Amino acid sequence: MSTKDEMLALFEQNKGQWLSGEVIAERLQISRTAIWKAVESLRADGYAIEAQRAKGYCLSVLTDIVSSQGISKYLKKELDIDVFDEVGSTNTLLKEKAASGAREGKVIVANSQTGGKGRMGRTFYSPNDTGVYISVLLRPTDIAPERALKITTMAAVAACYAIEEVCGKQAQIKWVNDIFVNGRKAVGILTEASISMENGHLEYAVIGIGFNVYPPKGGFPKEIRETAGSILEESVPDAKNRIAAEFLNRFFAIYEAEDHLQYEDEYKRRSLVLGKYVDVYTLASSGGTPSGDARRAKVLDITEDCNLLVTYDDGTEAVLSSGEVSIRPEQG
Repeated sequence: MSTKDEMLALFEQNKGQWLSGEVIAERLQISRTAIWKAVESLRADGYAIEAQRAKGYCLSVLTDIVSSQGISKYLKKELDIDVFDEVGSTNTLLKEKAASGAREGKVIVANSQTGGKGRMGRTFYSPNDTGVYISVLLRPTDIAPERALKITTMAAVAACYAIEEVCGKQAQIKWVNDIFVNGRKAVGILTEASISMENGHLEYAVIGIGFNVYPPKGGFPKEIRETAGSILEESVPDAKNRIAAEFLNRFFAIYEAEDHLQYEDEYKRRSLVLGKYVDVYTLASSGGTPSGDARRAKVLDITEDCNLLVTYDDGTEAVLSSGEVSIRPEQG
């Protein structure tokens, strides 16, 4: 760990408290000159660090910048976290690390993405400084690909818990992986997997989740302006680190639990589509994109595997494990 990283960890652990140069030098075994250089570098990164001759240095409690040090101080289990200011896609980067042997629990976090991925081949809008974008590597044992939907729904429930714990906002789930706050999509989830050719089970899975923490400057792009929203309207101290950490805490608590009944009930309880009429879009035969044809259906139930049980207008019932639905404005 570099001197700068060590300094940031120390500041994050003591946010809002004054640390004298003498104390910092003793704890980190560095010179006063090294301290000054590290502080100036952190300031250049946007950290509000005050300095007073008689007191030393203090990281402002109003700071809201994503960092591995800032996330780790809230974690309940040790995770290997890399944080980047900008990446193409956190999922793509983590899949590369997975192919090179990275262990379960490896986490990539970014402040922005230039090529964020959404479902059905779409992009996920990931501007600078307004959100937090996370990918988590899992290596589940003996799980068939069709069961991978459960991992996505675990992440959805964990995201809802995190939003409510940190921000006090009610969060709901639109099947299968969109989180809505105040009637707008504020979180998107994309799970990608590698399948073993030997047994047909998952070799690894990468969960990507993007939180729109704040509204972007100038608003959302025109194509998503009517549906996209943010969790918060104004800056809240350390919100991004807290949301990231609480999501990871909640997700691994669900993922590692022996009994998944409670989470399954919670997923169903938070559903935006249960009992409603929806338009069902099936996947095209190639490309993984929704077909242009939609069928109206009523959502009857969510199964134990978090599939959607629907009945179409002609009376036929179906269990949906993939595809996409949109809620119809009229009910009936």
